[in-house]
Amino acid sequence: MKPNANFRTPLNAGDICTRIVTIAFPDMGLNEAARLMRERHVGCLVVVEERTPEDRVVVGMLTDRDIAMRVVAADRDPHGMQVGDVMSKGVVNAREEDSLADLLLAMRRKGVRRLPVVSPQGSLIGLVALDDVLDVLAQEMKAVAEAVAAAGRHEQTARP
Repeated sequence: MKPNANFRTPLNAGDICTRIVTIAFPDMGLNEAARLMRERHVGCLVVVEERTPEDRVVVGMLTDRDIAMRVVAADRDPHGMQVGDVMSKGVVNAREEDSLADLLLAMRRKGVRRLPVVSPQGSLIGLVALDDVLDVLAQEMKAVAEAVAAAGRHEQTARP
């Protein structure tokens, strides 16, 4: 197949991830983390340990569901609890070069909707959510639908 000037490489995790990520630290108070989630209108915080302000390593994720299930539903007192007490550990990360198929496979295998995107050294780069993947796929499907419609219009004008 001959390369086309309009050809573009497939999108990957680095292309679609959100690069402005709301973070938390393991020793942050759980109430403070919940307030941060409310203020930023996010359903999760990526929990990091900071090597430097530019180099943050992912150590966990804290979701609103974690708080609801592990604290509220378990009738535990959130006062005095820290993010590290409730966060999910052993988080599955994505690499910048991971394809959409790789992302979907990792999400399906682990039963998660969000994946932190990390550098080869493990530093946080961004966050990709299932909603981001769905948005990209919807745009691709729209392009397919437009191509089908254009072919139909061409057929009608070329062969009246």
